[in-house]
Amino acid sequence: MVQQRVDGRGLDRDGDGFWVGPTLFDKVTPEMAIYTDEIFGPVLCVVRVDTFEQAVGLINANRYANGTAIFTTSGQAARTFQREVEVGMISVNVPIPVPMAFYSFGGWKDSLFGDHHIHGPEGMRFYTRGKAITSRWPKEATDPAQHRGHMHFPTAV
Repeated sequence: MVQQRVDGRGLDRDGDGFWVGPTLFDKVTPEMAIYTDEIFGPVLCVVRVDTFEQAVGLINANRYANGTAIFTTSGQAARTFQREVEVGMISVNVPIPVPMAFYSFGGWKDSLFGDHHIHGPEGMRFYTRGKAITSRWPKEATDPAQHRGHMHFPTAV
């Protein structure tokens, strides 16, 4: 049976809006709405499994794929987790898998809204239009008769 370990409903906050403090639910199962609905906020649901393989399978079966974390002292477990888990952000021994702003933030599957992530290189590509320029600046000739175009492939010389 699910157990609410930390209740964040009593948060006292100035200002308008709807706020919840840190909330922790333990012994959540994949059939519960609190697991099937993607919740953003200081809410953590602990789902317990018996094996590493069950954990990876549980994560990959979820329709959302925003982020996940693993806490381990095993490099092998961390590498396997990184390779096998199908989510957009993964952290190893870091509680929240949110990268720095120069990396793309966002998940996969139904956690991604639209075609692109908003931060990092994908955000730059979305809001800008790239331009490729190929140029060559050969040494200027002093004799005007030598000013002519070349049709050979430019080299670094």
